[in-house]
Amino acid sequence: MYTFVCLLRGINVSGQKKIRMQELREICESIGLDNVSSYLQSGNLVFDSSDAEAQSVASSIELGIREHFGFNVPTIIRSKEEFAEVVAINPMVGKDGIDESKLAVVFLSKRPSPADLGRTEAEHSGPDRFASAGRHIYLHCPGGFGRTKLSNNFFEKRLRIVATSRNWRTVKALFDMLMQR
Repeated sequence: MYTFVCLLRGINVSGQKKIRMQELREICESIGLDNVSSYLQSGNLVFDSSDAEAQSVASSIELGIREHFGFNVPTIIRSKEEFAEVVAINPMVGKDGIDESKLAVVFLSKRPSPADLGRTEAEHSGPDRFASAGRHIYLHCPGGFGRTKLSNNFFEKRLRIVATSRNWRTVKALFDMLMQR
């Protein structure tokens, strides 16, 4: 069995794409996923699968949601090992002047092109900072996430890929769930 974290993009936000976590867990179990656990109401799952291919699992979850609810939800999956690396290499944790309550990770559907990433880095200014590492962007937003221009939409538009963000507290909670397996 392989253990994964699933991050859904844009559910239960401002009354849009409402999905109860119990229904989501049931959908996942119906497609053969085991030990499905959810965290919060924003589409965070930890589960086991006999399928080692993350993209195959993501496609199955997306199809299950589409068939059950009638709408599309972008789904980003990381293996237990990949997620552990996300936590381990965060370049902002422990740095002077960094408040961990103002950290987040943007999970990308794929690695951005160097050209798109370079343009994005060049055009950004302001107190908010980000650092990219493969399919992840680490954010520090000292004024809060509600005030930053570095939103999912910002990165999706500039990098031309799907993105979903989780604050550092949620990332650590999901990591703890993974490590208990």
